[in-house]
Amino acid sequence: MNGLVDATRAAVLTQPFGRLRAISGLTAKSSGPVLAMGALCEVLHEDGRVHALAEVVAVHGRELTLMPFGEAHGLQVGALVRPASLSHVVHAGPGLLGRVIDGLGKPLDGIPIPQGRDSLALRARAPDAMARPRIDRTLATGVRCIDAMLPLGHGQRVGIFAGSGVGKSTLLGMMARHAQADYNVIALIGERGREVREFIEDQLGAKGLARSVVVVATSDQPAPMRVRAAYLAVSIAEGLRALGADVLLTMDSITRLAMARREIGLSAGEPPTSRGYTPSVFTELPALCERLGTQGGGGSITGLLTVLVEGDDFNEPISDCLRATLDGHIVLARELAHQGHYPAVDVLKSSSRLLGDLLQEDERRVVHRVRAGMALLARNRSMMEIGAYEKGSHAALDRAIAAEPALLSFLQQDREPADRSAALAQVAALASQFDGESDA
Repeated sequence: MNGLVDATRAAVLTQPFGRLRAISGLTAKSSGPVLAMGALCEVLHEDGRVHALAEVVAVHGRELTLMPFGEAHGLQVGALVRPASLSHVVHAGPGLLGRVIDGLGKPLDGIPIPQGRDSLALRARAPDAMARPRIDRTLATGVRCIDAMLPLGHGQRVGIFAGSGVGKSTLLGMMARHAQADYNVIALIGERGREVREFIEDQLGAKGLARSVVVVATSDQPAPMRVRAAYLAVSIAEGLRALGADVLLTMDSITRLAMARREIGLSAGEPPTSRGYTPSVFTELPALCERLGTQGGGGSITGLLTVLVEGDDFNEPISDCLRATLDGHIVLARELAHQGHYPAVDVLKSSSRLLGDLLQEDERRVVHRVRAGMALLARNRSMMEIGAYEKGSHAALDRAIAAEPALLSFLQQDREPADRSAALAQVAALASQFDGESDA
């Protein structure tokens, strides 16, 4: 009897409803129910079946602006709207490893998702700034030019800036396979459907997938799904970090997340600013990035976020915002990609803000010497190509020209991982050639 009484008390005896009153483009207007911004709701058929899941993107009194997670085709004015049973809570843990899921946490690989014991809010607060341990542990990625000249640390947040078709996905897959992290969380935001399986099977591989969680929202899915997939990936990474693990979070691409937020903001009535991006985009991106990094008590999330540079304009608004927010940037150059130079990392245009903390003093010196030699070659490239430079007129440039074949051999790499200690030794040898010490 007591159990029946408790069940009766816990039963939901009333259900709030609203009704669609207008449908336009990608959004629908509903009179009620009373829901908070970002809440999920269900639009029902006449027979009570769920027609569409939608997110509340704007609230004006009792009027809600909804964006469906699917096509708005078929929605009718007068349809009932009720709060969704699906909440903004995700279950995360090692049981998700090896799985491919969508932005709602539903499996895309045909296997049921195990329910973890610990649940996490989709939108959590970033760790307190003064409680974050400093980043002092080097993360070996297996990519020679990055490990030696653009070192990354556990908990660092780095942007990979590039136009389309210059090898971002290939580089991300290589780092996800070989980086010295406990787990990978990979968010494929706005990717072509064809490329998702290719990335998982060819770039990541079975070994990489076994220690990874892949969250996918393809380019044909609505903006709320693309945004939710990005936040779900970050929440899963936070759940693994809470276990004391070092997590590598890769997101391809954060630019498409910004585009999805722009789409939602404009539909909700926000004013457009630079290139149509709404003000909330430039608030939300730093807030999301701040959730990554180290935390007190151990564990870290290292972020590798690809920035799809529109029209190869590295000064467009999203690139500017993220360059100022992140702890470094790796620039992939189209000119290098066209030359078959892989990975197409432009070392001179790239920077790691933790280079001084992660390298020893002697290692920093040799890196700076090699960069100086590379800068000398870059400054004189046009003069050398037109034949205006005469050998012997500049001793340092002569040494740099002689060292260039060894430099190019060092900067290029196949998909096999490189040892970080060996890479640093190669940089030291290059520095000696640029300085002329090898002839002594």
